[in-house]
Amino acid sequence: MGSGKRGLLAAAVTVVCAVTVLAGAGTAFASVPSEPSAPPPASGSPSPTLPGSPAPSTTPTPAPDKDLQKIRKRLDRLYHEAAVATDAYNAAEEKAEKQSARVDDLNERIAEGRRKLKRLKDQAGAAARAQYRNGGLPPTARFLLSDDPQQFADSAATILNGERATRKLLTEMARTQKELQADSDDAAARMKKLEDDREDKAAAKKKIKKRIADAELVESGLEKKEKERLAELERQAAHAAQTAWVDTGVLDGISDKTSAEGRKAVAFATAQLGKPYVWGAEGPDSFDCSGLTSQAWAAAGRPIPRTSQEQWRRLPHVAVKDMRPGDLIIYFDDATHVAMYAGDGKIIHAPRPGRTVTVTGAGTMPILGVVRPNG
Repeated sequence: MGSGKRGLLAAAVTVVCAVTVLAGAGTAFASVPSEPSAPPPASGSPSPTLPGSPAPSTTPTPAPDKDLQKIRKRLDRLYHEAAVATDAYNAAEEKAEKQSARVDDLNERIAEGRRKLKRLKDQAGAAARAQYRNGGLPPTARFLLSDDPQQFADSAATILNGERATRKLLTEMARTQKELQADSDDAAARMKKLEDDREDKAAAKKKIKKRIADAELVESGLEKKEKERLAELERQAAHAAQTAWVDTGVLDGISDKTSAEGRKAVAFATAQLGKPYVWGAEGPDSFDCSGLTSQAWAAAGRPIPRTSQEQWRRLPHVAVKDMRPGDLIIYFDDATHVAMYAGDGKIIHAPRPGRTVTVTGAGTMPILGVVRPNG
């Protein structure tokens, strides 16, 4: 064979070998001839890593924003339901405390009424016995048998006075018995109401714990990066809501001047910044939303209702354009959240479980209205 043909053949062999090597590269690099082949991986086991290939990622892909937005809305709903139950719990607790105090007062009145009735019965019995001893004979016979007509007349007058006193005692006894019965009936009705309030309180407590546990379960299923992104989405939503609220011009012309009581209330609320939210708490180490506002105004010398719903119902309403520091802003259609206006478009509030007393924009939540405790 000539040198030219030999060179062409050699080149062809080289190309064929190269193609063969490339086609079997996976098999060639995956096994070592001197060692037995490894068994195939079990179902669910990770595939072996090829030499020189990047290691498979062990970090789950974070949920996309649209999924995190759904989670955010679900958490908002769960915490709102917990807030509704918290208001119901606080209202039931307040009612139970009042009913319990009223029952205690009635029990004291009942005990005193029984003591009074016993005294009256003793007095009536003594008067009846005395009257019986002195009035056994008819008046004419006693007059004829008496050696001293004047003494008889005095005795007759005494008996008459005794009869009048006895009738008065009997009237007082009847009135005391009637009052005693009324107090007993009232106490029984209030005890029934007290038990109902305690049952309402227990049911609300159970619901609060369930909603918070559900929310915590949702949050515990998130990766660290997802939690960070979720927090960022919450901040973005709050910023957008505050910006939209301010852009309406609602703060134009609002004065940050307030009353002395309002300044005291704001100062109290400010001093609580950083303390944790705990449902049903009203200080000194933790607060819920209405616990913070009610205690702030109590510190200012103006006691107000305990719950946000009662604060909305019973306190004087003012227009948003007329609000001033110390006023309370009520949120959501069901009045289940309350915050203290601190001026400059900001509020101080206890947001929800897992958060602390903080300062944020007044327009970050849907406003129902504004009330003024010292209006």
